[in-house]
Amino acid sequence: MPRGDRIAWIGLAGLAGLAYGPVLWRLAATWWSDPEYSHGLLCAPLAAGIVWMRRDRLARIRLDPSAAGLAGAVISLALLLVGTLGAEVFLTRASLLLFLASSIVFLFGWQHFRGVAFPFAILALSIPIPALLMTHVTLPLQFAASAAAETTLSAVHIPVLREGNVLVLPDATLQVAEACSGVRSMMSLLVLALLVARDVTQKMERATLTRIAIVATAIPVTIAVNAVRVTATAVATEYYGVAAADGVIHEMLGVILFIASAILLVGCARLLMTLLPRARWTLRPLA
Repeated sequence: MPRGDRIAWIGLAGLAGLAYGPVLWRLAATWWSDPEYSHGLLCAPLAAGIVWMRRDRLARIRLDPSAAGLAGAVISLALLLVGTLGAEVFLTRASLLLFLASSIVFLFGWQHFRGVAFPFAILALSIPIPALLMTHVTLPLQFAASAAAETTLSAVHIPVLREGNVLVLPDATLQVAEACSGVRSMMSLLVLALLVARDVTQKMERATLTRIAIVATAIPVTIAVNAVRVTATAVATEYYGVAAADGVIHEMLGVILFIASAILLVGCARLLMTLLPRARWTLRPLA
């Protein structure tokens, strides 16, 4: 490696460690303590593992460093400064992603960044979204789940009164809390959808559209399965008491329905392959 490249590597590594060490520490703490983003504990090693498995392929790509990467790194550091001074955690984490992307472009070139775009997307999904935006996302999901539960319960002749995201049953009152909005499952399912979409091999022009459709499918699948979860919890509460809405039974139901949503996602992907005759379903190694 030329001396100039070594200096660039050492300089960027030292700058990243100094500037982003606290950001990485707090991000890891969030993954560990916040159930909504615990999938980050899997995303980061998964992204790193995919890059490692692709190392031979990446080594064959011609180096073509771009000054645009240096400009991006400067912008990311400016965002870090603004986020730190303004106590805006999301901005500092977005700055981290931009710095990583810019460093790759600066040291290796755009072709190398395209080679790691897939693991980079997985890593991006592990970044917690701002609390204000999270409220705008979770509240409609809470209302959708509670409305679906109300309709289903009425259809099976279980008396229910819905007030926003609260279901009033004859012997209990259930609140579809933020933790039950389905966001946790949605983020995890989006990561799975990326993995499934990547296995769609298509040499013709529909490849990108097909992959986008598969990833987008994760959203309605999550909404539908979460509605089933809320409904099942309400039915169980009506027949077996409030203990069915909490504890081990509730957690087991969540795990079972997430597995069901993963199976449903794969089924939807296969259906898309059927509807798009030029597409071809294959299973490829992650590398």
